[in-house]
Amino acid sequence: MNAHPPTEAQDRPARLTVGVVGAGRVGPALAASLRLAGHRPVAVSGVSDASVRRAAELLPDVPLVTPAEVLARAELVLLTVPDDALAGLVSGLAETGAVRPGQLLVHTSGRFGTAVLDPATRAGALPLALHPAMTFTGTSVDVQRLAGCSFGVTAPEELRMAAEALVIEMGGEPEWIAEADRPLYHAALAIGANHLVTLVAQSLELLRDVGVQAPDRMLGPLLGAALDNALRSGDAALTGPVARGDAGTVAAHVAELRRHAPQNVAGYLAMARATADRALARGLLKPELAEDLLGVLAGAAPDSSPATGPKGPGPNSPGQDGPGPNEPGQEGHGPEGDER
Repeated sequence: MNAHPPTEAQDRPARLTVGVVGAGRVGPALAASLRLAGHRPVAVSGVSDASVRRAAELLPDVPLVTPAEVLARAELVLLTVPDDALAGLVSGLAETGAVRPGQLLVHTSGRFGTAVLDPATRAGALPLALHPAMTFTGTSVDVQRLAGCSFGVTAPEELRMAAEALVIEMGGEPEWIAEADRPLYHAALAIGANHLVTLVAQSLELLRDVGVQAPDRMLGPLLGAALDNALRSGDAALTGPVARGDAGTVAAHVAELRRHAPQNVAGYLAMARATADRALARGLLKPELAEDLLGVLAGAAPDSSPATGPKGPGPNSPGQDGPGPNEPGQEGHGPEGDER
């Protein structure tokens, strides 16, 4: 299904020349998506070999130039660099006179709103913060994945229609985020996406360690169902030994992790405590069982000896490219970013 259905020229808003500063995973994909909507990518900057390859794949025939030259050529500029590099990049471009009045300047950081663009805004730029809530691979598949993707959008009131139009043209859905709420918004996405990757990777490793030949095939249906249930039902979807109050099983988990994967113990305990709190508040975990469970978790602190809990585990217990200091053209975030 084409995420960018063709429209007649007279039905389209004015087409823009597009530039990308930072040919990481996000910028070239967004520019390629805008090209499908009729806009014209004209320049891209990038430093690393990976950036050059991405630009060549997603934006063929678009010249690779310096960041200042990108701004000189484009009416709409995508600043897709790492969060920590963004403020310095914007200040540098403004101080050198690279920013032109009336130029649309768009960054894709989840952390920042439009205030980070203030130096460019004072030079006459039109600031937009458009953060796609998606992880990126840096390949052409990302362009199709933008269909239905939510964007966290922050913009001045007079630019809201322009921001909304750009997001919709890329196949996305705008969600308006207040300037002050951007860090919390981004933290929410990092908890859900970035931490999920870490948890899944840990699970895959442990399954391989016990001899499972296709851990991805084993986890796929389980994780797919868990994600679907969680999105539909929230805390009501909690299952497993913590939500049930099976203190002995949790103690067995901790003991085995200490022996075979001690690097995972702290994460397991933190997630188990958070799960117990939510299950208890939701009424899923019975208070009389919670006491034993929380006792196990408290006694299994990372610097203590393995705990077995009040009942002890029984034999049948069920079971985010980055720039150097002078290389602002690289990017990586991740949902970020998340990768950018």
